Amino acid sequence: QVQLVESGGGWVQTGGSLRLSCAASGSRFPIKAMGWYRQAPGRQRELVAHITSGGSPNYLDSVKGRFSISRDNANNTAYLQMNMLKPEDTAVYYCTLSFYTDGRYYRPDYWGQGAQVTVSS
Repeated sequence: QVQLVESGGGWVQTGGSLRLSCAASGSRFPIKAMGWYRQAPGRQRELVAHITSGGSPNYLDSVKGRFSISRDNANNTAYLQMNMLKPEDTAVYYCTLSFYTDGRYYRPDYWGQGAQVTVSS
């Protein structure tokens, strides 16, 4: 049973930073890409960033230059460093992984439970 556990969410003021971590376990197959989605109340879920097994990152335009995704393949862990946070970044952030997609196109196969990120103005 594949499990994804997020940590590192919380509350921060505008301009602050947070780092999300995601640990994947229970995988019997090599993990391809990993990614982070977010969903704010009343808004559609959106893909914030994803990273290929080779370490190539892709970002949502609104977070480019502020967020950085990375991963530790040996430990099946992904990270999302979020800097210069804005109130509009407030959302539940979900860690995801894919066993099949590993390029600019990303389609997740498993989801974590989510971590709340709140940015106050």
